[in-house]
Amino acid sequence: MPTAADSKAVDRTKATLALDAPVTSVRLVSPKRAQALGKLGISTVRDLVSNYPRRYIDMSHVATIADSRIGETCTIKARIHEVKVKRPKPRVVLAEVTVVDDTGTLIVTAFNQPWLADQLKPGAAVALSGEVAFNYGYKRMTNPYIEQLEGSGDDFHGMIVPVHPLTGAIKAGMMRRLVSNALDEVTGLIDPMPLSLRAKYRLMSRNSALSCIHFPHTMQEQREARRRLAYEEVLLLQLMLMQEGERRSVGLAATAHVIDGPAVKALAEAVPFTLTGEQQQACDEILQRMAAPRTANHMLLGDVGTGKTIVAAFALAAAADTGCQALFMAPTEILARQHAASLGPLLDAAGVTWDILTGSTSADERAGILNRAASGDTSVLFGTHALLEDDVVLDHCTLVIIDEQQRFGVDQRVALMAKGTCPDALFLTATPIPRTLALALFGNLSLSYIKERPHTAAPRTTFVHTLSGRGVAYDAAKEALARGEQVYVVCPLVGEKAPESESEKKGSSREEEDVYEFERIAIEDENDMTGANASAAEAEAAFLQSKVFVDYEVGLVHGKLPAAEKQEVMDRFRAGEIGVLVATTVIEVGVDVPNATVMIVEDADRFGLSQLHQLRGRVGRGDAPGQVHLVSGTKSEKAIERLSAMQRTDDGFELASYDLSLRREGDILGNRQHGASLLKLVNVVRDGRLIEAAHEDALAILDEDPQLQTAQYKALAREARVVYRRAEGLAGG
Repeated sequence: MPTAADSKAVDRTKATLALDAPVTSVRLVSPKRAQALGKLGISTVRDLVSNYPRRYIDMSHVATIADSRIGETCTIKARIHEVKVKRPKPRVVLAEVTVVDDTGTLIVTAFNQPWLADQLKPGAAVALSGEVAFNYGYKRMTNPYIEQLEGSGDDFHGMIVPVHPLTGAIKAGMMRRLVSNALDEVTGLIDPMPLSLRAKYRLMSRNSALSCIHFPHTMQEQREARRRLAYEEVLLLQLMLMQEGERRSVGLAATAHVIDGPAVKALAEAVPFTLTGEQQQACDEILQRMAAPRTANHMLLGDVGTGKTIVAAFALAAAADTGCQALFMAPTEILARQHAASLGPLLDAAGVTWDILTGSTSADERAGILNRAASGDTSVLFGTHALLEDDVVLDHCTLVIIDEQQRFGVDQRVALMAKGTCPDALFLTATPIPRTLALALFGNLSLSYIKERPHTAAPRTTFVHTLSGRGVAYDAAKEALARGEQVYVVCPLVGEKAPESESEKKGSSREEEDVYEFERIAIEDENDMTGANASAAEAEAAFLQSKVFVDYEVGLVHGKLPAAEKQEVMDRFRAGEIGVLVATTVIEVGVDVPNATVMIVEDADRFGLSQLHQLRGRVGRGDAPGQVHLVSGTKSEKAIERLSAMQRTDDGFELASYDLSLRREGDILGNRQHGASLLKLVNVVRDGRLIEAAHEDALAILDEDPQLQTAQYKALAREARVVYRRAEGLAGG
């Protein structure tokens, strides 16, 4: 006969399974509302209870009208006396609401909300939250938050109102009801967090945390709920990533590479400079992991100009010394050819054979390259996405290097690694990613950092100009040209106005905490430039040629040019035949022209700081100092303040941390990062200690129980699988 304990267990299981039920199973979610929720990415009960408030309105400090203080924010409980709709100017509509309590009268002015006259009836009880002002003989509030109360409102003693992300078809009050109903569906769900971790960090139960983050009684309660759920987000993501990394090598024999062979030694002698301390340390860390009898998954993070590529060359030499092959993939043909041009002579000196394969490689040349790769005659094959083609087959590939790995999708990275049998993987990125963000998103990788540019590197100076100051930038460029140096002029989506958001089209304002001008455009590689107006770019180059730099040749390169034409322009610029290069962000990463010393970035406010830092890495790469001139027509004080950070520091990691304090992680890394969108609550600047703790805990858990099969980890294993499937779906989309 079933016991009470059995019934309770069934209820807990039912509540847990309800998390992944369709959102239509929630009371009041009709098919029409489900369709509206789908616009927010909400299709399951889990999605709905994870639609966390983006902010809160604290209405816990309740005052009477008489006791409310001028210039302070408070909550007033009152009754509606009357509502009038006025039109003081053409196209300006306001609702003037008079409210009263036992102590006095207050006037509420609500702009562009004429519908309040239909919703607020005389005698109805309301709670108003806003800043109190005084003019024309009355205390007043402008555009306060208005909460309609049940009955007389006698039960209202203050509250904290969550402000959820919304879609136009579902208003704030209805969203709160839907979330509340969803929480009822999952009340009593099984907590996947092991009791040992909950006790270690004094974490709420998951059930309590979900309730308190949506409907907290105090802001302290909300903070504790967020801490619990944020820790859970990171822990699950770490487990997912670490297990994913291990799955790549299950049942396969890893290669223990030779790291002190003749090619490595010859390469060290051929390098025409002494490695910096950080370069040498990174090199040692990578080679040691390649020498180990387990698959290496390593990321080398280096600021622009710190010399990551030369470190990667030693990994290539180690693969050759082991009698194996390596693939080196770059996101653009320009960069792939540059890697081959810079590393090729050093590999030749070390006795390492190499080839390069790109989309513009001729059919005859391609056939020869594929034959040499298949026979094992080529040790290193550089290339672009062309390396992913099915007919690219290697005899024995044991090392895969992916440059600017965040520019490739998950499937592309997996496809390249499938060219070998359990190859070691080395990922390079010049995007300055702070350690906490790197741990959060690349938990399955070991990390090496290079932060310092070589001591011989020329200094760079950055200036910010308004449109009226553009002449200063042009003068600096002319002076550089007169000295025999070269100039970049970088444009964003030239000739195209940034797309308006839906709310801007309607003339309404957006939340400052969520929106910045520079979020409108995300440019990750030249494929993202398909919206560029090529004719406008040509017009810009023509203007500079005829009006500004009349004595020098002005070239043009952008994402719509054929690969061969882009390469020809870059080759001519590198040879010094072109003095001024007008370019889109196709030149953002890796392009190395030491004679280029001045860069002018048009509409600089439309770029993120990390991207601007990448761009300015193209100058100051030779003996002469570099200058970067950021030109912006913005009138936004926030945007100007953000750009001024470029003047204050040349440290990419410091800029990335500042950028992260302003905008979401996905805007830094691009939306292709596997799992990035799962971090809804985590702030990598604020939550550094939490991320470090979750990373260490995930390592300890998998060391104790690699398959998460013991009783204490079974619920955690199930939750990690659900997260993994969701991450795969988001990355695939």
